[in-house]
Amino acid sequence: MSNLNIQPIKLPGLELKRPIIISGPCSAETEEQTLNTAKELAARGIKLFRAGIWKPRTRPGAFEGVGTVGLPWLKRVKEETGMFVSVEVATAHHVYEAVKYGIDMVWIGARTSANPFAVQEVADALKGLDIPVMVKNPVNPDLELWIGALERLNRAGITRLAAIHRGFSAYDKSEFRNNPQWQIPIELRRRIPELPIITDPSHIAGDRKLLGQIAQEAMDLNFDGLIIESHICPDKAWSDAKQQITPEGLKDLIDHLVLRRPKIGEDTPRVTLDELRKHIDQLDDQLLDLLKERMKVSEAIGKYKFENNITILQTRRYDEVLNNRRERGAQRGLKEDFITRIFESIHEESISRQSEIMNFALSKKPKKQE
Repeated sequence: MSNLNIQPIKLPGLELKRPIIISGPCSAETEEQTLNTAKELAARGIKLFRAGIWKPRTRPGAFEGVGTVGLPWLKRVKEETGMFVSVEVATAHHVYEAVKYGIDMVWIGARTSANPFAVQEVADALKGLDIPVMVKNPVNPDLELWIGALERLNRAGITRLAAIHRGFSAYDKSEFRNNPQWQIPIELRRRIPELPIITDPSHIAGDRKLLGQIAQEAMDLNFDGLIIESHICPDKAWSDAKQQITPEGLKDLIDHLVLRRPKIGEDTPRVTLDELRKHIDQLDDQLLDLLKERMKVSEAIGKYKFENNITILQTRRYDEVLNNRRERGAQRGLKEDFITRIFESIHEESISRQSEIMNFALSKKPKKQE
């Protein structure tokens, strides 16, 4: 468990009920586009507005945001809609400019949170300010780096903190722009239970068709809110057009969310749930026993390979196993990527154990006399 000092993200006159919804365009492009989008969102009950002012891009030449010129537009959003406004900051200069124009809340992006030097610069600039700060997960799946960024801000006196789960980069292609890897924010919740977690379906999906699915999963996991990119005319957006949704589409998505009870109440059939959980525990014990036996066989194979001078990695055999298990898993109604992850982990552990056996056996082998 972390010893962070976390306080609720309170804003004057705003009651943050679950799910917290933060929305607005990926980028503030023009004053008209920014204001019109904000007005449409406000008309649908959205209280927290987001817009990219400075946009970090992988390669030069891409649209990198309008910069400080867009901050007065957000000031107009506040004045004309009553919404609270938020922007991404990556440098001390960004912080100073955002505060000067009355930005209510800031977030640190995935590229910045991956760089402790950059996070520290932002933390130092925020020192002495009472402003909520959200921290996106680093680009790569590194929970310690994510927590480290939160700790740096907390040490600078920032207590109104939240985490944004926006998924993680992966070399392999999938249906998602960024792999959600739900187990990482789940572990973050276990380690820092008082920390609000906001899921970013836009950056996880990369496609507006998947937004509802991801948003619902975040709610089913009892996360606190959603930050979703919305644009008055998504198809004409200057950046990330495919993953943005209209304000009307956002309202429809929210209306279809199912919010389940986070805790067992008196009216919940506890006996049935307890029985099901007990059954899960029994099955997990069986799985652990089976894994133990499987590793014993892997160790026996390692000894055989050493005695017969056979290499540990047998690529053809591994491919056969993986393809076979995927097929057999599908016959049992199990998803292919789920089976792949399980058997990749099993294979990794098997290889590790066989390597240990070979190295140990080699160290005990008598050396030839020179």
